[in-house]
Amino acid sequence: MGDSTDDAGPSDEEVVRTAAAAAEGVVFEHYDQSAVTDLDVTVTFEDGLLDVDVYLNAPDDPDPEAVAEAATEAAGDAVDELFGE
Repeated sequence: MGDSTDDAGPSDEEVVRTAAAAAEGVVFEHYDQSAVTDLDVTVTFEDGLLDVDVYLNAPDDPDPEAVAEAATEAAGDAVDELFGE
């Protein structure tokens, strides 16, 4: 039962990849890739705690801060789903 492939859930690396992909997906749902001047998605997952930071430099329509916030929330939701399976 202590085998890491049994009940341990997703690996930390899988959690980070899932969160980052979800955040980037939200950003690029709102903007063409060529319109985004800078995007930095930083994800850490340590001791069961997820930390997601999205920095976005993009046109003002839609509001980049709102899109970054939605991307952060989507990352958390994607990780919740990953553990819910």
